[in-house]
Amino acid sequence: MRFRLRATPLALVFFALAACSGRPALLAPDYEYEEDLTLSLDGSATLIVNASVPALAALRDIRLDADPKARADVLKADARAAYTSAYSEVTSVSVWTRRDRRFVGVRMRIPDVRQLTKAKPFAWSTYDLHEDGDQAIYRQTVTGTGTPDPNAGWRGDELVAFRLHLPARIRFHNSRDLRTGGARDIGRGNILTWEQTLRDRLVGKPIAWSGDHRPGVMEVHMDRQSILYRTLWLFAIAFTAAIIVLAGLIWLAMRRGARRADL
Repeated sequence: MRFRLRATPLALVFFALAACSGRPALLAPDYEYEEDLTLSLDGSATLIVNASVPALAALRDIRLDADPKARADVLKADARAAYTSAYSEVTSVSVWTRRDRRFVGVRMRIPDVRQLTKAKPFAWSTYDLHEDGDQAIYRQTVTGTGTPDPNAGWRGDELVAFRLHLPARIRFHNSRDLRTGGARDIGRGNILTWEQTLRDRLVGKPIAWSGDHRPGVMEVHMDRQSILYRTLWLFAIAFTAAIIVLAGLIWLAMRRGARRADL
């Protein structure tokens, strides 16, 4: 009991700090390169790229100032210029330092994810979203290799990730746990993550495990109706039913009152 009482304040402080940082350290690893895609069923999306400056250079040939003391405003402007295109609208850029490496976070609005491969920073991926019967199917393939940077300070076990936020109920996916090789659980809010080591990404190994539905392809099957759309319909049905019941009760009360008045 004493241990619990002493530990609780520490736990509260930890989770408060984790919430402020945006990513609890014990709940998710730190990625050297990460693409976080929030997809809509019409193909529009919000995409966030969080990556170290050396990883951007090694993987995407995007050359930014890697000096941890470099001016943040200049770094933000250069990152914005690198990611701005007819297929991606940059809405915000952030800069931070971790393990003596500069990181940038670029948030973009994507009109149509199927056209995103035409933007140079995403030319290593092909994107497909189409309907098949009562389901929508999303596929993404990442290709290409990178150039290792001996001066980046990498240990060799840094991670690369592709995270997907989906709007509808997931029927099938081929995301695998990097440690166990088993199927990865779907995260809260219909979130899936594909991971691999930076070392494997640099030599062009497939992000999706062999033996899956389509080897080398990140693939998800989901309902054609979004969860929000279905929830709104259920709410509307429940609200209508409640109004009908209420109207029925009022009608019964008025009828009983009329009968008593006749008596």
